[in-house]
Amino acid sequence: MPFGILECDKMEVVPGTAFMADQDDLPPEYAHVPRDQLKHGKGRFANVILVPQPSDDPNDPLNWPQWRKELVLVVCGLAAAVVGAYGPMLSPGMLEIADDLSVSLNELTQSTAWLTLCICLGLFVTNPLAKIIGRRPIYLAAAAIMLAVSVAGALVRAGDYTSFLAPRIIAGLGMAPFEVLVQCTIGDMYFVHERATRIAVWNLLLLTGIAGGSLVAGYIIERDGYQWTFGVCAVFFGVLLLAVFFLVPETAYRRGNAVAAMTTTTVVGNGTSDGHAKLAAGHEHHLASVSVDDREGLAGVSKSPKKQMYFQSLRVWTGRYSQAPGWKPFARPVVMLFYPAVLWGFLVYGTVITWIVVFSVVNAAIFTLPPYNFSVSETGLISLSPFIMTIVGELVSGPLNDWICVYLTRKNRGIYEPEFRLPLMAVSLVLGVVGFYGFGATVHYQTHWTGPVLCFGLANMSMVFASTCVFGYIIDSYRRHNEEALVAINARNLLTFGLTYFVNDWLAQQGALIVFCILGSLFVFVVLLTIPLWIFGKKFRSFTGRNAWLQRFMNDDH
Repeated sequence: MPFGILECDKMEVVPGTAFMADQDDLPPEYAHVPRDQLKHGKGRFANVILVPQPSDDPNDPLNWPQWRKELVLVVCGLAAAVVGAYGPMLSPGMLEIADDLSVSLNELTQSTAWLTLCICLGLFVTNPLAKIIGRRPIYLAAAAIMLAVSVAGALVRAGDYTSFLAPRIIAGLGMAPFEVLVQCTIGDMYFVHERATRIAVWNLLLLTGIAGGSLVAGYIIERDGYQWTFGVCAVFFGVLLLAVFFLVPETAYRRGNAVAAMTTTTVVGNGTSDGHAKLAAGHEHHLASVSVDDREGLAGVSKSPKKQMYFQSLRVWTGRYSQAPGWKPFARPVVMLFYPAVLWGFLVYGTVITWIVVFSVVNAAIFTLPPYNFSVSETGLISLSPFIMTIVGELVSGPLNDWICVYLTRKNRGIYEPEFRLPLMAVSLVLGVVGFYGFGATVHYQTHWTGPVLCFGLANMSMVFASTCVFGYIIDSYRRHNEEALVAINARNLLTFGLTYFVNDWLAQQGALIVFCILGSLFVFVVLLTIPLWIFGKKFRSFTGRNAWLQRFMNDDH
């Protein structure tokens, strides 16, 4: 029982648990393959075994030149940044916009609630669809949708709330892929030892877009009107649509049964004659299940695939990437919500980021009125605090999380448990308590504006530490089902929808102190759920790994 984590004696290797040998993250499916047969990295990573193992196909995204991978990441990351800004960018001018559209402030904030609901529903459509038909068509469709709704937003007429609301809702479909699908694209192109840095880059761009959008939009709204915030987004999405078309080829790849084939080769080579290749996870793969291409590889037939020409990479449709029945990819994220670890991630991440969205919804109602009397641009400047705190949090949380994992693994005799990702939730708890309770108290007692603004930033830093723990834990626990798990966790938009729908009325009735004390208390409760997850997490992982129905449903035909 290392550090209070309960052991499981029902599985030899529990999903997520890793035995550090040559490197930290070598997965169990390579356990029976001699190390000298595995491909290694280059340069300073020459001693690192590549995970996943790339094919010999030059068109395999894992084999792309590094500059091409980084270019795809930059384009997708910048799109995520603009998408992140699109949601909260109107927050500094909510009172002026409500007056221009002849609606109440609460009715206007409900447009943000409908937007988040559409993002949630969009995730359950776009990500499974991307698993079936590939990433490129989804990215192109999403960028086109964002361009169209931004143009429509720029043409909104005074007093016409419907023309404002309709594109605002539809935008959720275009925003959804950039909340989760970029992480899947990173998994397509990069090896495990390269992914953490790239995920941090994407997350930094997304979160700074969320925090920085209001900062810039405040000045635009004050000088040129809120319609121009959509106009600026239209310009960005027009450029990004072209960039996606010309610079982001399909990253999904039909990798087949390469690992099973390699393992089969090794076992047969060692004299086993029953035609089975046993993997470390306890499953068995019969030779009949290995694809024709893999059998030819086993027989020593070498193939030299031709490198794809640039104009061929511009194809939108490149075929089907999943042979699972059409409904299964759409149902699997729902099933994953019943995994204890995923449910924990949904509650923690959903609570923290929903409470952060609440700040952007209520800031105009708090800071443009006495005693602060901020202008629209000054209300936008409030976002400078979370912008800076987010960057600092990203720079600290990732490396510190990795250091803790390595330290605890060494103390645990070289055995890594995903629960080692969780200790930094204590930092998130402290920052969140100060941020949420402090914001309510400083606003209620009308302190100097630096009080609530600083608390706003600390709450955002709490979100950074929480998201580092949540995504690190889930990705390490369920490597094969990251896409479905991330969709399930981002169903947190349901929480965001519910709260933002009525929060301004609630604030007006009970005041900032009561509202943010309640939100802070709920935050403390869900974060403390980390304690039972630390204790029973390995048993939870074992249970889902042993459940025959879950294994069939989640793994059949990929």
